[in-house]
Formats: sequence, structure tokens, C-alpha cells
Amino acid sequence: MTNNPLLIVVLAAGKGERMRSAVPKVLHRIGGRSMLAHALACGRAAGADKLALVIAPGMAAVRAEAEKAAPRIEIFEQADQAGTGDAALAARPALERHRGDVVVLFADTPLMRPATLRRLVGALESGAQVAVLGFEPDDATGYGRLILDGDGRVSTIREHRDASEGERKIGLCNAGAMAFRVPDLARLLARIGKANAKGEYYLTDAVAIACSDGLAVLPVVCSVEEAMGVNSREQLAEAEAVFQQRARRKAMEQGATLVAPETVWLSFDTVIGRDVTIEPNVFLGPGVTIEDGAEILANCHMVGARVRKGARVGPFARFRPGADIGDGAHIGNFVEVKNATVETNAKANHLSYIGDGRVGEGANIGAGTIFCNYDGFNKGFTDIGKGAFIGSNSSLVAPVKVGDGAYIGSGSVISKDVAPDALALERSSQEERPGWAAKFRARMGRRRKIGSEGS
Repeated sequence: MTNNPLLIVVLAAGKGERMRSAVPKVLHRIGGRSMLAHALACGRAAGADKLALVIAPGMAAVRAEAEKAAPRIEIFEQADQAGTGDAALAARPALERHRGDVVVLFADTPLMRPATLRRLVGALESGAQVAVLGFEPDDATGYGRLILDGDGRVSTIREHRDASEGERKIGLCNAGAMAFRVPDLARLLARIGKANAKGEYYLTDAVAIACSDGLAVLPVVCSVEEAMGVNSREQLAEAEAVFQQRARRKAMEQGATLVAPETVWLSFDTVIGRDVTIEPNVFLGPGVTIEDGAEILANCHMVGARVRKGARVGPFARFRPGADIGDGAHIGNFVEVKNATVETNAKANHLSYIGDGRVGEGANIGAGTIFCNYDGFNKGFTDIGKGAFIGSNSSLVAPVKVGDGAYIGSGSVISKDVAPDALALERSSQEERPGWAAKFRARMGRRRKIGSEGS
């Protein structure tokens, strides 16, 4: 890898009309992260010293996403969508200030690996001034072709619609990304013309111009997956499938057991420890960490949650942002946890809602327990002490505190604090009327008989 400063320019001005969406194409998500954020993260991981982004006018949402993903990024607008060469030149101020290598990357190729970009830049160390990323698809229709000379260097890139029949038989295609070690790249790009079938300024024409200047252009080959561009909903789904395959494989290689990998969905930032077991049909959205030895049973859904060592979760549990499940804790079927901490060895095994609160170490939450955390205006906090026992079908009206070791009788509505080791009950007295049920059945039977005779 070169020691030259590296500027990566990401092109994101395309409208993505084939997506049929009011959302800009590059903001559509794969693995819980926008394609734009994937591209920027790839650039940073590849060693970029500076990042620049080219967008179209009016792309406020794209600008905001870029500034969130890469706060120091420099953003430029392409006034007219006149092709990829025009888009790259829109970043001219950054190109003219930069002294070092430049990579141009497309935001709609979200599966690119940082190691591949490093190889692309590394090709400049082999005596080339330009390096072009290529790939070899099974069907090359629609792709630009890399045309090599007798020394294996790239002499030109011909877009499919401009290629001859002979050139269309070439299997090595343009993957989009290009690296430059050119003293005045802006001037080179400014020489690109638009004498082609689409009447646009093609970035790929920079290759022929470089060759005419005596500069060496080398190809670097990547996988078909990495070159996958996303221009439609179908291609978005295909890219998601590739992302999931990669993420599942990585989790298993690092020591997790996925019982049915094809049914487990992961996100770009999912962290899974060693000896974790994940059963079928589990969805892990952004912000989920599962620590060593935890067990996630079937049909769980988690976003923004942490499951600590040795905890057991599910089946059919839901964790919303802020859920923090402690070491060895048990969360069972149809339990929802939101913005709450369930401490070491605590249990909530059935049919409960734990929201905005704390369940202390070793406490037990009975079936049907509800943390009543919202009064229509504000959220209140429910604090369950260490070793407390909450009887089934209890409602805890926040803000409320149940002290260490306290018991709550089943069916209670608790709206006041409960002292440690106390028993709190809140229910109506039970009334019993001997023989009432038999008399009721007899009375109803007579009415039914009279009704049937009358008809």
C-alpha cells in the first residue's frame, strides 16, 4: 500500500429512477445501512485520508447522511447530470488541492471490500499512473469492456453501446472504481469529450486520454459480487442476499452456531461472540451485540440491544433500543424489552412488557406483568430491586420502585413504592355465592325451552 495521501471521491448524484422511489437511490439500505454509508465506510477502511462526495442539487437527505457517516467529508454538487466524467470533475476544488493518489468510487456499489480498493491503489506502485477495477461476469451485456494491449495494460474502456461486435466478446468488464496517480487529474478529466452514443462525459474515457499521454494503465480484477451495482429493487434484494451470506459466514467463522443460517438476518454492525447459538428465524437489526455463550431461540427480533454472557432469550422475544440483558438472565416467549436493564440472572419468562426500567439481579417477573411506563405525555421509570418477585398479571405504574426482596401479589396494580422485603397486594376481595352456578344454568335452560316452544 502506498504512503501517498489518498483522496477518495464518491459519486452519488444519480437519481436512480429505476428504483421507483421518493428516496434517493443511495439512501436505500443493505444490512441496515445506506449504500452511501457502505461506500464511505469502505473508503475509510481502505485508508482514505480525505473523502469527497458528489451529489445532485436538492439532495439534502443525501448530504445529511454523508455528514453523519463521515463528519469531515467535503461535498460538491454536479449542476447538470452530464455523465460520470462530469460528476468526477464536479469535485475539482478537492482534486486541485490534493497532492497524492485519488480513487473515484461509486456509491451504488455497496459490496466493495476495502482490501480491493487497497489493491487498486497498490497497483500504482507497479509503475502505473492509472489503475482500473475490472471483473468477469457470466453475462457481460451492458457493461463497459476493458480493452488490453499486448502488454496486458488497459488501452481504453469501451461502453457496451459504443463497442464493436468483436469488443463485445471481451469478458473483462469495467467495475467502476478507478485509481489515479496523476499530477493534474482535474486537467486530465477536463479533456474528456462526449462523442459517444449517449452524448455524455464518460469517466472511462480518462483511460484513453491517459494512454495518449504515455501514462500506464493497469487492470485490477475483483469478484463479481463486489462489482454489483444497484439500480433497481431486484438488484437491491440481490445485494442484500450477498451481504447476509457474508455476515453469516463471518459470524460462524468467529465461533457462533447458526442453526439455520439462511433464516438469520444480521446488520452491518452486528457483534456476535463465541459459542453463541442462534436458532432459526432471528432478526438482528442495527446496534445489536450478543456476548459469548448466549442462546437466542427461534423467532426473536432485536434492534439496538445487548445480550450479555450466557443469557437465554426467546423464543418470540422482542428487544427494542436500549434493551440490556444481563449475564445469565432469561427472557422468554412473547416478552418485550425496551430501554430497560435486566440484570444478572433475572428472569422474565412469559408474556410481559418491560419498558423504561430496571430489573434487579435475580429478580423474577411473572407472566403477564406490564411496566406501565407512559401516561400519554411522559415516560416513567420502574425500578425492581434485587431478588424481588413480581406475581403474574401485575401492573406496575411508573414512576415506581419495588425494593430488594419484595413480593408483589399476583393481579396487583402497584402505583406506590414498595419497601424492601415487603409484600404488596392490591386486589378486590373475592366473593363466593354457593349454588349460584347451578341455579343460573337451570334458569337459562327454562328460557331456552320456552323460546323454542314459542317458535
